[in-house]
Amino acid sequence: MKVILLKDIKSLGKKDEIVNVSDGYARNYLLPRNIAVEATSGKVKEIHIKKEADKDKKEKEIEEARDLSERISKLEVIIKSKAGSSGKLFGSITNKDISDGIKKQHKIEIDRKKIVLNEPIKVLGNYEIEIKVYPEITSKIIVKVVEE
Repeated sequence: MKVILLKDIKSLGKKDEIVNVSDGYARNYLLPRNIAVEATSGKVKEIHIKKEADKDKKEKEIEEARDLSERISKLEVIIKSKAGSSGKLFGSITNKDISDGIKKQHKIEIDRKKIVLNEPIKVLGNYEIEIKVYPEITSKIIVKVVEE
């Protein structure tokens, strides 16, 4: 019997997949627990339409991420902080500070979790910081840390 899975099942398949299972397994386990539905022609069409819509949505998100990446790569963010005579900061600059600086100076909202900063910035200077706009799309931004 062919069924469409409503949930991911480790040994069987992923959600919205059409799989072939024995009649007893489908009738006695999958269908009563609402883990799967019988694969009728209407349901199969519905799944194909849903997959196409998801594909279009993902392509649109990737296109928007590329546009954002291009805009970000041209940006320069200046962050002012108090520093000692040797150029060492009192405190440090974190990815949250960089995110706030981008929002305040360029009016672009970037989640702080997408800013890749191995360790906080503790010295005055220019830094090239990587931003993960989308899983496969990254961009670099220049951050200038200057004394207040």
